[in-house]
Amino acid sequence: MKEFSIPLKEKIRRIDPIVLLCVISMNVMSIVTLLSEVDAFAEGVGMWYVRMQTIVSVAGLLAVLVFAFIDYDALFQKTKYLLIPLSIVIILIVKRFGHGENGNDNWITIPGIGNIQPTEFVKLLMIVAFAMHLDRLKDKLNEPLSVLRLGIHAGLYVGLIVWQGDTGMALVYLGILIVMVFGAGVSYWYFAGGGVAAVLAFPTLWNGYLSNVQKKRIIAGFNPDIDPLDRGWQAIASRSAIIAGGFRGAGFNGGTKYYTLHWAAQSDFIFSVLAEKFGFLGTFLYLALVVTLILRIFWIARGTRKNYASYICIGVAGMILVQAAENIGMCLAILPVVGITCPFLSYGPSSLFSMYLAIAMVESICTHQQKYYFEREPE
Repeated sequence: MKEFSIPLKEKIRRIDPIVLLCVISMNVMSIVTLLSEVDAFAEGVGMWYVRMQTIVSVAGLLAVLVFAFIDYDALFQKTKYLLIPLSIVIILIVKRFGHGENGNDNWITIPGIGNIQPTEFVKLLMIVAFAMHLDRLKDKLNEPLSVLRLGIHAGLYVGLIVWQGDTGMALVYLGILIVMVFGAGVSYWYFAGGGVAAVLAFPTLWNGYLSNVQKKRIIAGFNPDIDPLDRGWQAIASRSAIIAGGFRGAGFNGGTKYYTLHWAAQSDFIFSVLAEKFGFLGTFLYLALVVTLILRIFWIARGTRKNYASYICIGVAGMILVQAAENIGMCLAILPVVGITCPFLSYGPSSLFSMYLAIAMVESICTHQQKYYFEREPE
């Protein structure tokens, strides 16, 4: 049986240490930042965030170490026909039984566990399913019919998330899919055509389908100063905290601006807290770790044993890239606030654990990257 053809010690040796080091370092920064802002919450709440983040971090790391020893190919080949149906069922369940705010009902309460965000895990199913689709079409990837089929596949996921009401998550899904098709080698002409179509359709969408309130929300997202007391307030408070941090920051016990971030200081806007507490040096370290992690996963993608494994790595790297860019952009008040967490930094059990599962897939690909003994890949 090929699952047992590589000794355990050899699999341990093949675990990528740079990926693990980057992830653990960012996670430590998260816990330290949460500890530094416990006074911004009601008594006991801040430490609860710290404990939960620590527990999920340990569970996520264990999941990486366990999944790294499982043959990803054997697992995904046996479950490939379940990936899309399972994704649809999960989203339908969330739509029917989910709860949230402002029509964004993307949380499910599970007795004994608490609130989880299932769409965080559907992202991983989407990456694997789309990677296998790209692999099946690799010999005719740039044929119009193939691009249409990929577009329908992508539209299914993005459309379901939009229908559910989570526009921010839909943008992340779309960003991941774009990175994956770009990495797979889809012609630049299709991207150019899509860009032109989007520009031509924008006036119709803007004037025909958006209300004045929606227009104001979008404009304030890119320029919060035009609505500082309402739509732009959170972004302006975040930007003020970053500016207050300066080069070295106010220190572990210093700073006051992060108080104004209220409920989002531990999650969507923790990057701003990091900036105020530890300044440019702290944020630069985080950004350096993110960039190193993304580049390392792209490097792993170049040497995979299976084509679809390469696409999975590209999808995981794209997920980290898109989420980091969107989150930091909204913290800097240059992108709309859409409720996206910062990878391995923000508090959020569902988001953090799903990120660890994504890294688990990458590590499984690393440990099974070389051919099994006596096995040959088809030409």
